[in-house]
Amino acid sequence: MTDMPPAGAPAPGTYTLDPERTTIRADVKAMFGLMTVHGTFRLQSGQVSIAADPGASSVRASIVAGSYSSGNTTRDADVVSASLLDAKAYPEITFTGEGARRDGDGWVVPGSVTAHGTAVPAEVRLSDAREESGGARFRATARLDRTTFGVTKKKGMVGRTVDLVIEAVAQPA
Repeated sequence: MTDMPPAGAPAPGTYTLDPERTTIRADVKAMFGLMTVHGTFRLQSGQVSIAADPGASSVRASIVAGSYSSGNTTRDADVVSASLLDAKAYPEITFTGEGARRDGDGWVVPGSVTAHGTAVPAEVRLSDAREESGGARFRATARLDRTTFGVTKKKGMVGRTVDLVIEAVAQPA
């Protein structure tokens, strides 16, 4: 059996992620590493199933690829265009994870991210999971290598790794 969750963690059950109260931030180096661009994506839908044994838990989340926003309309249009995400051809980015294992002060959820038509193994690091107002709040991070999804254009202008920070709010399903 996997380590037990800490006190204050959400109760076992199925939770639906709230797109209006969830943020997905994507940070990437740009201009040959001289600056960091901060952008966001919109959650489309998601569900978290928390089991009494964390190793039997699961998560599925979907974001809208064309929702990227950095505050710069030219950059935003470029990111969602065929030169990078190609959101018209691949409108959804998904994460599917099975199980959770203790890792230091947090948890790791192994799974798969599908973006740009390609599924790649990925780990989401959960640093906070707590009960809140009858629901749950989660804070998670992940680092993805965009080239593993076949997104290889704009080398130097757009960094290879993308750091994601997810602040999610969920209600019982």
